[in-house]
Amino acid sequence: MKLDKNCFYCMKDERRDKLMIEVGKLDISTLFLFKEQTYRGRCIVAFDGHEAEIFNLNKDEAALFINDVSRAAKAIADTFKPDKINYGAFGDKMPHLHMHLVPKYEGKEGWGSTFDMNPDKVYLNDDEYMEMVSLIQKNL
Repeated sequence: MKLDKNCFYCMKDERRDKLMIEVGKLDISTLFLFKEQTYRGRCIVAFDGHEAEIFNLNKDEAALFINDVSRAAKAIADTFKPDKINYGAFGDKMPHLHMHLVPKYEGKEGWGSTFDMNPDKVYLNDDEYMEMVSLIQKNL
């Protein structure tokens, strides 16, 4: 798989670590817990190679990526019991194939509308993050 030296997903550097915590490796991608937790359980599934578009993947890679997204979403649903999970694939500013998995809860922030990319409202302490990571891992 190709990598891009300017991409924080590929370089696995402090830019990435500032925003998210690795939960675990999936078949062809990696699951991360997003540090901003306005939407409890929000995660990102990032393709392990550097591609900007899903159509650049071959048929098998595309199937594996979507299966990884599905597996991660199921783990999030089993862990946090949201009313719905929203999915977002943008990439305008970070052209590395990744999917935001955003649990939504009826009556809570953003219900009935699109999610805010980074509300910058809810951050946890290290122990709370590690507890969330552990719970998600148990359901993967």
